[in-house]
Amino acid sequence: MSVALDVTEHIKPPRTVFLPFMMGHHFGVPFHKDLQREIILTALSRIEQAKQSGDIFHFPKTWAEARKEGKEIEKRLKL
Repeated sequence: MSVALDVTEHIKPPRTVFLPFMMGHHFGVPFHKDLQREIILTALSRIEQAKQSGDIFHFPKTWAEARKEGKEIEKRLKL
């Protein structure tokens, strides 16, 4: 899993899930269990679904979307 697309493209790992999130937030935002589960399952699925070495899968959620959902979760939890 990577949040730095330029670095990932340069080092060419066998397979990668690129997450368009802030550096250090590979699993999204705190308390967002559904998103964290989706990220883990996506990463595991790429083990079988990657068709060639160097495959980079772009996770379909942005940091802005994840953060907005995270703020709603925090409100519900009253944090």
